[in-house]
Amino acid sequence: MHISNLHKWQHAHHFNIDAGRGEQNTRRVIVLTVGMMVIEIIAGYWSGSMALLADGWHMGTHAVALGITVFAYYYARRHADNPTYSFGTGKVGVLGGYTSAVILAVVAGLMLIESGRRLLAPVPIRFNEAIGVAVVGLAVNLVSALLLQGRPEHDHEHGVHHHDHNLRAAYLHVLADAMTSLLAIIALLAGKTLGWQWLDPVMGLAGALLIMRWAHGLLADTSRILLDRALGRETMTAIRAAVEADADNRVTDLHIWPVGAHHFAAIISVVTHYPRPPAYYKEILNSFAELEHVTVEVNHCLDEPCLKISG
Repeated sequence: MHISNLHKWQHAHHFNIDAGRGEQNTRRVIVLTVGMMVIEIIAGYWSGSMALLADGWHMGTHAVALGITVFAYYYARRHADNPTYSFGTGKVGVLGGYTSAVILAVVAGLMLIESGRRLLAPVPIRFNEAIGVAVVGLAVNLVSALLLQGRPEHDHEHGVHHHDHNLRAAYLHVLADAMTSLLAIIALLAGKTLGWQWLDPVMGLAGALLIMRWAHGLLADTSRILLDRALGRETMTAIRAAVEADADNRVTDLHIWPVGAHHFAAIISVVTHYPRPPAYYKEILNSFAELEHVTVEVNHCLDEPCLKISG
């Protein structure tokens, strides 16, 4: 075969490569987050509010996580055609999501510790200044959340929803900021009007537990992909049944693993008395939209067939 014709038999491994919108919006959110972080830290020192100061540094950790998100997008796009990545860079975004989830869990842990300390040893707060800055912080976080609100892409042909774990991680970080700002406003208003200063650390504890739950969900989703956990048992059974329903085929080996957030590769070994070309078995599996890269090994069984095939 002439080498110039090889490209007809090759295909790319561009799984989960961001088209640009997710990365661009995340960059905008980083600018907003860093700007608000500086304002809150300065206001925290000026007003003597530990709540604002802590929230400012808290936003700083989220800015780092958002930076990881942008880097993951850039790296995946830059190395999409790098042959050293056997199945492309589809898992880079998933790895970015996993790393951000770890940071999210650490932030939640620090919030638990700080809230516990304030509950045991309350600090005086300049409520008016703190409330004003917290309201501005909430507005910034809501704008950031709108920018990062990732709607799942929909495959109209197969009815499959695709989720960007990298963008979801960034969204959860911003949402965590918005929630802590909202809880801070509620606690500060209650402290100012009712004298309930204890509500501030209690709200911090509640927010930390909720953020921990979000982090756990994201860790579970991304680790499943990073550890090459296969498709669900029902789908695996359906794939095997589809191949074995043809002729007297028997699937002797079946390996399916993720190469991205919603793309899977498969290696299938088939034993049959009536062997067909590998393309024939791939055609049988065309209805499974999850399978993007399929390798079929066909083994000819020379024993007496149990099932006679006409024609």
